[in-house]
Amino acid sequence: MNLFKSTLIISALTLVSRIAGLIREVLFAAYFGASSQTDAFFVAFRIPNLLRRLFAEGALSQAFIPVLSEVKAKNGTSACQKLGFKVAILLFFTLIFITFLGIVFASYIVFTLSNGFNGNTETFELSITLTKIMFPYILFISLTALAAGILNTFLRYNLPAFTPVLLNVSFIISIIFVAPILEQPIYSLAYAVIIGGVAQLSTMIVGLSKIGFFSNALQIIKKNDTPLFFDENIKKVFRIFFPATFAVSIAQISLIINTNIASRLETGSVSWLSYADRLMEFPTALLGVALGTVLLPKLAEAWTNENKTQVSNLIDWGLKLAVLISLPTCIVFFNMSEALAAVVFHYGVFSDNDLAKSALAIRAYSIGIVGLIAIKIIAPGFYARQDIKTPVLIGIATLCMTQFLNLFLVPVYQHAGLAYAISIAACFNAFVLLIVLIRKKIYTPDRTWILFLARVLISCSVVYIFSDLSNLFFDWKNLKESPLTKIVNFLLILLAIIFLYVSVCKLTGINFKHFIKKV
Repeated sequence: MNLFKSTLIISALTLVSRIAGLIREVLFAAYFGASSQTDAFFVAFRIPNLLRRLFAEGALSQAFIPVLSEVKAKNGTSACQKLGFKVAILLFFTLIFITFLGIVFASYIVFTLSNGFNGNTETFELSITLTKIMFPYILFISLTALAAGILNTFLRYNLPAFTPVLLNVSFIISIIFVAPILEQPIYSLAYAVIIGGVAQLSTMIVGLSKIGFFSNALQIIKKNDTPLFFDENIKKVFRIFFPATFAVSIAQISLIINTNIASRLETGSVSWLSYADRLMEFPTALLGVALGTVLLPKLAEAWTNENKTQVSNLIDWGLKLAVLISLPTCIVFFNMSEALAAVVFHYGVFSDNDLAKSALAIRAYSIGIVGLIAIKIIAPGFYARQDIKTPVLIGIATLCMTQFLNLFLVPVYQHAGLAYAISIAACFNAFVLLIVLIRKKIYTPDRTWILFLARVLISCSVVYIFSDLSNLFFDWKNLKESPLTKIVNFLLILLAIIFLYVSVCKLTGINFKHFIKKV
């Protein structure tokens, strides 16, 4: 299998989703701006998103994919599909129960996240209503993520990478056609979430059918099979799942605390951070998620086969590719934060103040891009060997560091201080995970790293100078009434940066063919 090709395909499909997401954000910012209503929506939407990351893309994937890969390698496709179906049954009924509790206790959940919006009853009540509407999304998206894990184990990466497009399309249609006809347009976004979730799950069901996933379903039901809770592989999944849940929940606890703090700051703070966070998801998804998706099944397979050399080589390949792309990305986001915010958000009711505040958050988040992407590559080194304890302990230290930094950074930088704290902590998390991975001899860096880093840093220095100088020639804030000029200028600068970076990389001796890896 060509790892680079698989990563490229996932990144390309993710790019389609992210472009749709950018269109969504442009429309969202232009139509709704940053207000108490958008704060209410972002808080309400964050709740099912937190649970999605906790149950679906986080703990469940980390517990499920390594065990599923092990069963597939040792017992074959049929046993793998059977385990997947059993986990799907348990997850479905668990999520139904969680959804019911979420709707019933929506007011308490929103209060925990927002501290009641400092007594703003109207915003608080709106957030509760939006939460109740959107909470079933956790059911659809978690089952979608489970299906994605199964398809990735069978090396079917395309459909899981494409399905996020459907949620973005749902948002776009709702903003354009539904919002204008509603008395409270913000409700159109909540309806879009549910419709998008149903569309994503429906698509994944089709994908599972194509690999014959449901062919053993009736056999499992009719046959006198081992009861779900007595199945050894199910037990193994849950033995990993519960500590993994704790590991993932640490990051989510930090996010909850930060959301609560932001809700006490200036009105719009939650929205400015959310807008900036959406932009940060662009590079982290294009590279970090793509690499993590490709590497986890391959690392799990390598551990099952006791091939430690392959494990180290896979991690080394992923880290070098991440450094090569994430470092210049970090510089561009840092130096051109206002340009990025202007091109994506600065339309309609999105004010100059919203632009300035969002740009501050983007700049703060940018320094964490390298760490956030690196974690996606380093963490699978632990999860593939079913080691959850180490990431948990490091996660606890990261949580403590984040909140310690908040004490000093928030009074100075307000909402941007929260972003700085998350970014610094993400880099700390990645660094410590990497050190432990090396000390446990899971990963041994090859001898070319020092020279490779020197070449990348020289190339990045050109990116820094050019991107910084570009701000002298354009007043991005005043280009609001000339959107086409603004977008064309930004794209030309971006293309020039890419050309310069690639050219200098080649001149310094970086061999791009090295990354076209086959295993």
